Amino acid sequence: MPGGRLTQQERQQIALGLADGLAYAEIARRLDRPTSTITREVMRNGGPTTYRADLAHRATERRAHRRRKAAPRDPGSPVQAHGRDAEAVREYEETFTTVFMQSGLPKMTARVLAGLYTTDAGSLTASELAGRLQVSPASVSKAVTFLEGQGLIRRERDERRRERYVVDDDVMYQSTMAGARSTAHLGEVARQGVGILGPGTPAAARLENIARFVDFVSESIARAADQAREVLHAKPGTTSDSAD
Repeated sequence: MPGGRLTQQERQQIALGLADGLAYAEIARRLDRPTSTITREVMRNGGPTTYRADLAHRATERRAHRRRKAAPRDPGSPVQAHGRDAEAVREYEETFTTVFMQSGLPKMTARVLAGLYTTDAGSLTASELAGRLQVSPASVSKAVTFLEGQGLIRRERDERRRERYVVDDDVMYQSTMAGARSTAHLGEVARQGVGILGPGTPAAARLENIARFVDFVSESIARAADQAREVLHAKPGTTSDSAD
């Protein structure tokens, strides 16, 4: 299996594969590359619908140039634990950030959330986040306010009375349940329109179908989240199949 960075020709083959509707695994097989390499390449460069080989290649060259010119790491910056490859961790965080962005989060908000999820502690202070992401505290403050409002993180005080931003097991569960409630609210609003537009009319029938669909989806999400909640509290390799 070839190593090293993707070539421009390989990126062109990726773009052609995406245009043909090929799965990442099939594109990877044709290029004799790991599927994870193709997934990371596409997700960090706009996703499957907007990926362009020329732009992706130039972006990679710019990142490589910045790394060559970068100053030595600040002694106060976090050291990678457990023998992790710092470059691999950084690239993974970029990929994770891209996924969050494609789900609708603004870039800085996505970077903050990815940064929190990839820490062993699952929590960081505002100054730690600002240092980790090399951004201003104001940018961090705006991002965490949004994330807290969406139920994606929570705040707590540590022993030194510093405010910390936390992602943990229950945050993901609560966020999922909040999403289910939001979806259910859409159904409620759609059903209100049935009476206003007149039962039996084409518009009312459309809204009633939307409401029924949304009711089913929101109830299914909430039920699945309750059934699978134990997975969030289990250690790797210890979960049972009872939540299936």
